Amino acid sequence: MTDDQHDDSTADLDPPSPLDLLVWDAPNIDMTLSNVIGAKPSPSSRPRFDAIARWFVDTAQDREVEGSVFANIPPAAATGMRGWIEAIRSFGYAVFAKPKLHPDDDVDLDMLAHIADRAAQRRLVRLIVASGDGRNFLEPLEGLARDGVQVIVLSFSEVAGYALDSDLLTFIDLEDVPGAFITPLDRVRLDALPPEGAWLRPSRSMREVAAG
Repeated sequence: MTDDQHDDSTADLDPPSPLDLLVWDAPNIDMTLSNVIGAKPSPSSRPRFDAIARWFVDTAQDREVEGSVFANIPPAAATGMRGWIEAIRSFGYAVFAKPKLHPDDDVDLDMLAHIADRAAQRRLVRLIVASGDGRNFLEPLEGLARDGVQVIVLSFSEVAGYALDSDLLTFIDLEDVPGAFITPLDRVRLDALPPEGAWLRPSRSMREVAAG
C-alpha cells in the first residue's frame, strides 16, 4: 500500500462527534433534597426534569446531548414509580432502573461505568453529574476534568462541598437552573446569604432531642 492509499483510507474514518452528557443520581438527589428542606419532598418541591432538559440543551450549543436518570427501585414501590419513570422518559431522558434489594444497593458504580463508556466511545465535551456524593464521584470526575472535559456538578450547596472545594470541577446549585422548581425551596443558602443575615430554623424541636 502506498502512502497516498494509506492517507485515503484513514481520511474516511470520521472522528467521534462531540457530546454533552447529563447523568442524574435520583436516590442521592431525593435524599439530599429532603435534608435541605427538612421534609419529604412534595410534587411542588421536586425538580422539574423538563426545565432541566431545556437548560441542558440551551447550554450545549450545537453538540449532541444525552441525559440519563439512574434510579433504585424497591420491589414494593415498583408499581407506584412507573408513572414517574414514564414522565422522565417523555422528557427525553433514558432511565437506568436497578432493584433495591438491600439497604446498601445503589447506582453509583453504574453511573461511573456509563460515564466511562460514553467517554471512550465519544468525544465528551461537557459532563453534568447531578449528585452530592463526593465519596464516589470526586476522584473519577477530577480525572475527566484533567483530560479536558468540562465537568459540572449539579446539586445543592449544602451537600456538595466536594465540588465547591475542587479546583477542577464547576458547581451549579440546582435551584439556580431556570425553572427547575415551581416555587422557591424553603432553604437558607449559606453561599447566598442576604447582607442583613437570615435565620435558620431548627430541624428538630428541643423536646424531641431531650426525649431521644
